[in-house]
Amino acid sequence: MSGPASPASCYLLQAQGKDALGVPHTYSVVFDLGPGSFGQLWNYTDPTKLDALVLSHLHADHCSDIVSMQVHRRWHPRGALGPIPVYAPKGVKDRVRGLDGFSPRDDFSGEFQFHQLKQGRVFNVGPLEITPFASWHSVPAFAFRVKGPGKDGDAIFTYSGDSDECDTLVQAAANSDLFLSECGFTSEDEVRGIHMSGERAGRVAQNSGTKKLVLTHIQPWTDRDVARREAETTWRGELEIARPGMRFEL
Repeated sequence: MSGPASPASCYLLQAQGKDALGVPHTYSVVFDLGPGSFGQLWNYTDPTKLDALVLSHLHADHCSDIVSMQVHRRWHPRGALGPIPVYAPKGVKDRVRGLDGFSPRDDFSGEFQFHQLKQGRVFNVGPLEITPFASWHSVPAFAFRVKGPGKDGDAIFTYSGDSDECDTLVQAAANSDLFLSECGFTSEDEVRGIHMSGERAGRVAQNSGTKKLVLTHIQPWTDRDVARREAETTWRGELEIARPGMRFEL
């Protein structure tokens, strides 16, 4: 959920490349678009210049601001902006209709080009090579391994989406430069198959060989120090707690 210091889930990944004409271009991909995030996104980039939207799953806290993006692209003052690629699990079109009560006849073809995510099916956005990994959540969900140009050759970024500890997360984060991992639970939460605690996120990071772990998706009522202490029981490397506006360069 959103909290007093942050909107819900949304992460901007950018990389330098060249477009189809060979012109230098900053490619911008947004991973998830939870409540309040579309407005905050304007503080970091011009939404008209986004190249793709990637939704890890269709829970409202990760996708509901797609309605704001739809309004922005259809009724922009300078005219319709045209469709942007949206990579998401099966059923995303009906999900968008349901979020705002759109007519079943509206297919959003003027705003979105929908692409269904599948385990291991690689797609590219400019110089970014993105591989989805099916994760362990209460609905179909994916983690993402992204390879792109870094400061010293190729860099690897992994985003867990929402998931409990599982082998595919370890595979997605293997030898990554940065692992952005959800930490929605603490050790007091015993239910499995939904979120990770700090302990489980740390163990995934340790087993994957990632260089840096960043914990995110921490509930507004959870003490961040609890998440950190739990992660430190299983993870021995560099650790940070995500905060709004935090930036990393790989």
